[in-house]
Amino acid sequence: MTGTLNPAFACELQPPASDTFIERYEHMGRKAEEAMSLRFLAGCTLAGLIALLPITAAFSQSASAGPPVSPNDLVRAVVANELKPQDGSHGRWMYRVEREEQGKKKTKEVIQTGHGSLDRLVAVDGQPLNVKEQQDERERIASLARNPVEQQRVEQTKKKDAEQCKAFFKLLPDALTFIYAGRDGDLIKLSYRPNPSFQPPSREARVFHEMEGEMWVHETQRRLVRIQGQLVGDVKFAGGLLGHLEKGGHFNVEQRELLPGQWDLTFMEVDMKGKVLFFKTIAVKEKEYRSDFRTVPDGLTLAEAADMLTKQVVVAANR
Repeated sequence: MTGTLNPAFACELQPPASDTFIERYEHMGRKAEEAMSLRFLAGCTLAGLIALLPITAAFSQSASAGPPVSPNDLVRAVVANELKPQDGSHGRWMYRVEREEQGKKKTKEVIQTGHGSLDRLVAVDGQPLNVKEQQDERERIASLARNPVEQQRVEQTKKKDAEQCKAFFKLLPDALTFIYAGRDGDLIKLSYRPNPSFQPPSREARVFHEMEGEMWVHETQRRLVRIQGQLVGDVKFAGGLLGHLEKGGHFNVEQRELLPGQWDLTFMEVDMKGKVLFFKTIAVKEKEYRSDFRTVPDGLTLAEAADMLTKQVVVAANR
C-alpha cells in the first residue's frame, strides 16, 4: 500500500513488515495490545494508514475563504481528509528507513508495490551485513517474491493493524479538546488536552483521558504535519487489573509533502513504560527515520522490486 500513513504502523511502529513502520508491531504480543493505545496512535498518525490524496482546489479555496472554524472542527477536517480512500493517482516509493528500538539500530531499504512492500536489511548499528547475512536476506526476499500466499498473509496482518489504527485515529476530534496556539507560515499549531465529556468506547481509548500535547496542520491542504503528546498521569486498564501505562510516556510523529499532494511519514518516536496483567513489563523505546524517497513505477511487481533491492544493497550498505 502507498501513502503517508498507509499500512505498510502502523505500527510500522511496525506497524510496522509494515510499510509505514517496518516491523513495528512484530515484537508485541496480542495480550499487550490493549495497553499500547499510544503506540497505535503514533503508528497510525504514522504509518501506514493514511491515504495521500491531493486536496482539490475547491476545497483549498473554501478552507481559506470561509468563516473561521473552531479548532476541533479543523482537526475533524484534517482527520477526515487523512482517512480518505486512495484514488490511485499517485506513485509508489522506494525509501530508506533507520529504526532504533531498545538501543539497537537497523537500516533498511523499502520498496512499495501494488502487491505489498518488500524491505531489505542493509546494516545493523551502522555496520553493513556480512556475506552470509546478505545471502540470507537475498533468499528471504526471493522467497517472498515467489510466494504470493505468504505475501498476502503479511499484507493481511498489516491491513488488520491499519484498521485498528484507523479506528483510534478517528476518535481524536471527540476525545480531545483543541485550542489554537500559534502559526508558522502555512502551518497552524494546536494544543490539546483531554475532553472531560468523552466516553471511551473501549479500554484502549481510555488513554485519551491522560493525554496532552500539540498538533501542527497545513492550513489550506488540511494535512497533518506533526503530532506529539505525553501521558500526564498513569493510565489504568480495568482498575489496573489488566495493566497500566506510566505517566511521562510520550510520542512524536511527523510527515511531509514529498511531491505536490503526496505526503508520507518521515519520523516517529515512541517512549513508554507500563505493565500488562500485573507482571509483564512493557518498555517501548523506538525511533524511526525515513529518507531518500524515490518514486518507482506504479506497475512494479514483487519480482522486480526484489531485483531492485538486490542491486541496491551494496550502495545502501555503504552510505
